[in-house]
Amino acid sequence: MAEYHTTEELLEKDSVRKLILRLGIPAMFGQFFNMLYSMVDRIFVGRIPEAGGTALASIGVCAPALTAVTAFAYMIGIGGASYMSISLGQKDHQRARDILGNSFLLLMGIAVFVTTALLMVRRPVLYMLGCSDVMYPYAETYFTIYICGTAVSLCGVGMNQFLLAQGYAKKGMFAVALGAVVNVLLDPLLIFVCGMGVAGAAVATVISQCFMAVYVLCQICGRQMPIRLGFCRFRWELAVRIVTIGSMSFLITIMDNLIIIFLNVVLRRYGGISRGDQLITCAAVVQSFMTIVACPAQGITSGCGTIFSYNYGRRNYGRIREAFIGVFLLCGVYIGFLEICVQAFPEIFTGLFLRDKVLLGQASSSVRMYTLALLGVAVQYALVDGLTAMGKVRYAFPLSVFRKIVYVACIFLLPRVFDIRFVFYAGSISDAVGALFSLFLFFTVIKSKLKKELQ
Repeated sequence: MAEYHTTEELLEKDSVRKLILRLGIPAMFGQFFNMLYSMVDRIFVGRIPEAGGTALASIGVCAPALTAVTAFAYMIGIGGASYMSISLGQKDHQRARDILGNSFLLLMGIAVFVTTALLMVRRPVLYMLGCSDVMYPYAETYFTIYICGTAVSLCGVGMNQFLLAQGYAKKGMFAVALGAVVNVLLDPLLIFVCGMGVAGAAVATVISQCFMAVYVLCQICGRQMPIRLGFCRFRWELAVRIVTIGSMSFLITIMDNLIIIFLNVVLRRYGGISRGDQLITCAAVVQSFMTIVACPAQGITSGCGTIFSYNYGRRNYGRIREAFIGVFLLCGVYIGFLEICVQAFPEIFTGLFLRDKVLLGQASSSVRMYTLALLGVAVQYALVDGLTAMGKVRYAFPLSVFRKIVYVACIFLLPRVFDIRFVFYAGSISDAVGALFSLFLFFTVIKSKLKKELQ
């Protein structure tokens, strides 16, 4: 592989196919390790004697709010990194440095606000998310400890996007892997050996996020980095542009979490008290599997986002078109493999979380229902995230929101016609319909407008 002295040489001279592999694969594995944060917590928590099922459902209830917190990191990280890459494509290095510094200031300001606000309203928030009286002690403990680590979480995740944007995908992968390894080592120690239970899982996660944040800051401030983090003046015009570009990622995450909330509410309403808890546990397992799908796929698009951003700044439509095709193929191979595996052997995955045979059977059936059209997710990631990286939120937003509208409609309509367990088909229906709509709109409207703008 050729050696390049700067990130700009790499992005200009290397082939798009090689760039996708060079940037996308490490970022994919990095997000795979990132996925271990929640996965490992759920695996160990689900095995707590006597209270494992309830504790697992409690973490599932907390998940939407905690993911919404992380959404702020991706909003600033992806928005800032994309804007920085566009600036590099336009050869404006000073603006790129200012974008990096302002992104860090935004992350810290948001962390202070979010931590204070959520600690004050955690009880009503948890009950709104579908928490029951039985779940609340576990959910409140996990939620409170996790929220106290918001600053390091936002710093590590958000600033890591700037390593990816400058072509340091391997460093970005190592940052996430470092945190994941620490989490894996601390979880059994704190949960079982120290007897901390759910609290131990939360503490382990926060400590591991501290390791990741320190490593990322050391790298982004290092002399080897082309665009380094340093002191800068806060500029409102840059902050607004960063948030505007990153708002797409934020809105998608918030809507995904609202969907999980709607799903839990519907399962609680139609399933009743006893069956509702079982179905919410199944939903937590389904969402865990979807994390395996989404995190590495998002890693591919995040790692390759700088290809779209930089070439948009250079007005190179040909390389952007190649990037769309390459990212879809890479995501498609990964997601297609997972779909085949989970349809053939769902018990292997669900057995990681559950011991009860009845719950195991219900969860396996639920995962199968949810993932029949999983390959449609690859279409969504390639198109939506590629357009977002170029700052084309007005194009990306309708592609993403249509699928979510279909999903919500299915959640509320299916239980009225069929048994409540059939609500898990909402995932498959929305994936298929959403992918077809995205492809139609992209090839009939968006592609011609983008090509005309750049040429």
